[in-house]
Amino acid sequence: MLGICRGRRKFLAVSLTLLCIPAVTWLYLFAGSYEDGKPVSLSPLESQPHSPRYTASSQRERESLEVRVREVEEENRALRRQLSLAQGRAPGHRRGNHSKTYSMEEGTGDSENLRAGIVAGNSSECGQQPVVEKCETIHVAIVCAGYNASRDVVTLVKSVLFHRRNPLHFHLIADSIAEQILATLFQTWMVPAVRVDFYNADELKSEVSWIPNKHYSGIYGLMKLVLTKTLPANLERVIVLDTDITFATDIAELWAVFHKFKGVILLLLDKLRKMKWEQMWRLTAERELMGMLSTSLADQDIFNAVIKQNPFLVYQLPCFWNVQLSDHTRSEQCYRDVSDLKVIHWNSPKKLRVKNKHVEFFRNLYLTFLEYDGNLLRRELFGCPSEADVNSENLQKQLSELDEDDLCYEFRRERFTVHRTHLYFLHYEYESASDNTDVTLVAQLSMDRLQMLEAICKHWEGPISLALYLSDAEAQQFLRYAQGSEVLMGRHNVAYHIVYKEGQFYPVNLLRNVAMKHVGTPYMFLSDIDFLPMYGLYEYLRKSVIQLDLANTKKAMIIPAFETLRYRLSFPKSKAELLSMLDMGTLFTFRYHVWTKGHAPTNFAKWRTATTPYRVEWEADFEPYVVVRRDCPEYDRRFVGFGWNKVAHIMELDAQEYEFTVLPNAYMIHMPHAPSFDITKFRSNKQYRICLKTLKEEFQQDMSRRYGFAALKYLTAENNS
Repeated sequence: MLGICRGRRKFLAVSLTLLCIPAVTWLYLFAGSYEDGKPVSLSPLESQPHSPRYTASSQRERESLEVRVREVEEENRALRRQLSLAQGRAPGHRRGNHSKTYSMEEGTGDSENLRAGIVAGNSSECGQQPVVEKCETIHVAIVCAGYNASRDVVTLVKSVLFHRRNPLHFHLIADSIAEQILATLFQTWMVPAVRVDFYNADELKSEVSWIPNKHYSGIYGLMKLVLTKTLPANLERVIVLDTDITFATDIAELWAVFHKFKGVILLLLDKLRKMKWEQMWRLTAERELMGMLSTSLADQDIFNAVIKQNPFLVYQLPCFWNVQLSDHTRSEQCYRDVSDLKVIHWNSPKKLRVKNKHVEFFRNLYLTFLEYDGNLLRRELFGCPSEADVNSENLQKQLSELDEDDLCYEFRRERFTVHRTHLYFLHYEYESASDNTDVTLVAQLSMDRLQMLEAICKHWEGPISLALYLSDAEAQQFLRYAQGSEVLMGRHNVAYHIVYKEGQFYPVNLLRNVAMKHVGTPYMFLSDIDFLPMYGLYEYLRKSVIQLDLANTKKAMIIPAFETLRYRLSFPKSKAELLSMLDMGTLFTFRYHVWTKGHAPTNFAKWRTATTPYRVEWEADFEPYVVVRRDCPEYDRRFVGFGWNKVAHIMELDAQEYEFTVLPNAYMIHMPHAPSFDITKFRSNKQYRICLKTLKEEFQQDMSRRYGFAALKYLTAENNS
């Protein structure tokens, strides 16, 4: 167990302790409370066996437990004496700065008979841990719940992966939110020699919900108490970490502790299995809670109370394994040099704003992993074969079938690239309307379009699903931008999904698919980030869904698109005002001067006087913005960057017999911006245009194979255009 201890004057210092529990031995990083070298009890009251809360049965169980505790404690005293004598004769033994186990009878535990006899200073000797086998799997358990904790886990995992040389098996006790986020992240991360298993934290609530708790982590702060019951019975040892940890060394050094004390641990495990850890902590918690209303440190209070009664459970390790950065610790006593540091623990609510004379160094270390390119951690462990992964094998097979000499190889390869994806990067909370008319705006963007977010939120009050194409560093810039925006922080119905950068192309259709896949409403408004919808469009679309019976028909409702060349626009508040601006030349139909075919079938002339929805037919290169049911086909991933990405999707909708219907009182306006990098490449690179033409032809051939005779019109229309 990684822990912290109090000194003589109740200041918080840090130490590392090893807790042995039945069925699993675990190292656990926590912020506990100790006084005068001993764990502080939760309650100032002593045990009250005659309390009405104790039945005769529970009293007998308590007495039986105490007998077993005394028996095991006597055996462990003998073991400690033997261990102390053996290590006291070892070469290079140092007598200063010992870690100790504490005894109820001996107070501070200074008795030589009770010393653990393990060197615990920050000398080089401390780093001489037994070697972990080359391909031995290291097991790590983390409790994680919610959106913010999921982000913290990523930084922790990065620091572990950066230093590791062994296969890893993460055991994540997660709520449904964290599981969805982290399962997708690890699946798309595809790190070799890493396995992840999830355990439903919500199913464990009943085990600890009876404990009153004021800790900010809520009920999930108590989940570590039931790890022995939660984790697989055949799992013998695991390192348990909090989410606000940064590793500065290979986690294998910590894992090696289990090898070093194997004999003692196995014996303790055997005895503790008989003692029943579940019964032990429950009885302790129940007694302690009689004297107070609730815990303040969640599971740490319970651990402290158990340790006070059963000090032989704990073996302390040097505090450089848990350099705690909070205002009241003397963490600088845990290290003399950078090489001493092992684990940084941001256990203060202030996190990076904590007071510490070396905080700049620690902050930079944390930020290094926070913004580190996670794709670089997809490295193989030489000599350690990874478990067979079907997705990885299929990906390698698909890539091997591509011709690397093909001039369009990079375009084709992008279709199969797996981009690391972090869903719901910020808090999201929304329940779809019960009348089944709700519509989510779907869009994608990169860092250079971030300024559009606030404006869109002001124009669209409904739910939004966004896919953002960012690097790890840009994701943190976005986080700071969003957290500093009152508009964005005031909206909990905007889902931000980060797709991390990889490769040379902007994967526009992959981004659209990610945003579409996580829509929670029956209908989607497939937009682009450069467009502002008219005020009131959200409610208007919900009414149109009913009017056009979208639930029972295959319809795509078209939102007529316009554009302005002015960066400062007095946005029209009605169709009449828009038509006036159109006549004055303040607005134009979208792309009329460079790509007329894209929106000409909308029939803007008819729209000017239309008062009811009207149907239009598909034409070559048609790419309107539409509202469709959530079950519509995905975008084709072969189209990246600029060109044909929406055209192909509208063609697919037509092939599936969607009816295109223009809404008479709806509109959206494209806002001006600098040309994207991809459109610049399209205009300047001949090979880019050649490859796009090739991909178009291949897409049309695929359409013919999928839809047969009905798809021939697409080839004919293309030839005539």
